[in-house]
Amino acid sequence: MIDKNLLDNLLDVYPGKSMKNRKEHIMIKDSSQEKQHIKANTRTIPGIMTNRGCAYAGCKGVVVGPIKDMIHIVHGPIGCSYYAWGTRRNKARADKGGKNFINYSFSTDMQDPDIVFGGEKKLKQAIKEAVETFDPEAISISATCPVGLIGDDINAVAKEAQKEYGIPVLAFSCEGYKGVSQSAGHHIANNKFMSELIGNREREVKKYSVNILGEYNIGGDAWEIDRIFEKIGYEIVSTMTGDGSFKDIQAAHEANLNLVMCHRSINYIAEMFEEKYGIPWLKVNFIGPKAMVKTLRNMAKYFDDEELIQRTEEVIAEELAEIEEPLARYRKLCEGNTAFLFVGGSRAHHYQNLFKEIGIEPVLAAYEFAHRDDFEGREIIPEIEKTADDRNIPDLEVSKDEARYRLRLSKERYERLKEEMPLAEYEGLIADMEDGKIIIDDLNHYETEVLLKALKPAVFGSGIKDKYVAQKMGVFSKQLHSYDYSGPYAGFKGAVNFARDISAGINTPTWNYITAPWKNEPEIEAELGGAS
Repeated sequence: MIDKNLLDNLLDVYPGKSMKNRKEHIMIKDSSQEKQHIKANTRTIPGIMTNRGCAYAGCKGVVVGPIKDMIHIVHGPIGCSYYAWGTRRNKARADKGGKNFINYSFSTDMQDPDIVFGGEKKLKQAIKEAVETFDPEAISISATCPVGLIGDDINAVAKEAQKEYGIPVLAFSCEGYKGVSQSAGHHIANNKFMSELIGNREREVKKYSVNILGEYNIGGDAWEIDRIFEKIGYEIVSTMTGDGSFKDIQAAHEANLNLVMCHRSINYIAEMFEEKYGIPWLKVNFIGPKAMVKTLRNMAKYFDDEELIQRTEEVIAEELAEIEEPLARYRKLCEGNTAFLFVGGSRAHHYQNLFKEIGIEPVLAAYEFAHRDDFEGREIIPEIEKTADDRNIPDLEVSKDEARYRLRLSKERYERLKEEMPLAEYEGLIADMEDGKIIIDDLNHYETEVLLKALKPAVFGSGIKDKYVAQKMGVFSKQLHSYDYSGPYAGFKGAVNFARDISAGINTPTWNYITAPWKNEPEIEAELGGAS
């Protein structure tokens, strides 16, 4: 049980107004309370070292960038392009006869004159060069902060280019300042996909056809999921967007079920799919054997076919038998340790069970850019009041597509399945946390240091911006955004990879030899002024 005084002392150092603000973003799980609430998706307090990204990072870096056969042009300074390229290790392989541009970084490299006189001419030239050099299926344009400030009309440029070159050109007005975090960029990307991409291509699909939404193939996760699905007999129409293909996403409206992995980055489009095309969505978790088994069984139950259910159980038995011995071996090396989880999307939730399965107890879970429903569940969505920041990204209104809408489930069966599985539902992080554990929104560097010192976890599951804070304090830190050049971690075999890496990390003696530089030299001495 976490001592409440720890959090009181943590907050005491803040000025009064800041303390009141941060108190609403931190809680200790207490199931004796009828309902616990947490504040989220609000602006970070100025001056605090936050780990959040911007709307542009969420749009281009997370959702749009992993589509492999599109050229993704960043209209802005070169640093913005580099920031959203390659850092999450979204792997991809070219389809047969197709192309893969995932390893390229395309930018208009705006300079001072472009800011003063406008950058539309430079953007048009970049599109021309991209088409002539690479002959892509499609092009995306992502706007960065300067573009919105100077008023370049990327949508007009996109329409002109589309007409001139005869390929789809999608413009994303995802300037970094448009939201309080990268979450705003996810929403912008979802809206554009639904309004200009999905539904533009027809194809025949099998009965057991699915879209995987919010899976970005970090470290090869999607390939491991694909392997299991194909073994059972599912057809994956499209993955949004890890190893994703532009043409596959165009035909995504043909699938019979949407599987939502990362609720925050893609929940918007899941709801629009159901409204426009009649495709139900199921909240899934591919991280950890227990979660994977539960997901596979829910999928088989949804399709209601005895042969599929039997095949699912056979594959589950085969996969579990294969990983039982190595997982037990790594569990012995990990048992009795604790972990902090601070990851965006739903990962701070998804990885809880996997850590527990290898004997490590999560004592803190935090999100970078979650909304209240990611913590408290979707039932509280009607209670959430819109802020001025929320209104920067208008909700896209979709209506039933009379030509393509198909009722996949009867109303009666839909309601019955909702009682048995998370169909169009997500209970959120708090529901799965144990009493006495800490839950935090927008954890910052100061809070990270204090809590690491007080609770001394064996592993800190994090992102790149906070990873080295922990490691300089002698705590093993594992990136769960990019996997530190390892993976896959999804599915059954992925769980073994994860257990191997975590056991190696926490059992190395390296961390005992680390002394933070500020402990040896707490003061930095310098002289003001230049050489004579």
